[in-house]
Amino acid sequence: MAVGWAHDGAVQEQIDANVQDAVKLARRRLPCGESLTHCKECGNIIPEARRKAIPGVCLCIQCQSELEARQDVSSGYNRRGSKDSQLK
Repeated sequence: MAVGWAHDGAVQEQIDANVQDAVKLARRRLPCGESLTHCKECGNIIPEARRKAIPGVCLCIQCQSELEARQDVSSGYNRRGSKDSQLK
C-alpha cells in the first residue's frame, strides 16, 4: 500500500531503520573488556559479584542507576521519514 509520495514498503523500511538504530545504541551501551575494581565516578568499591556478572563494568550500582536515569529516552518521532509521510 503506497502512502502519499512514498513507495510500497517505505513504512516498513522506516520501522526497520528505527529498530536498527535502537539496537546499535543498546550495543554501544554494553560494557566490554576488563571490569574495574573501583567506580570511576565515585571511587567506591565495585562488588566482585557485580564484576563477574557484568564483564567490563566500570560504575557501581548507584552511579549506574543515576546514569541510566539521565540518559535520553527515544522521543518516538520518526526523524527518517519524508515530510510527506509525516503530514498524516
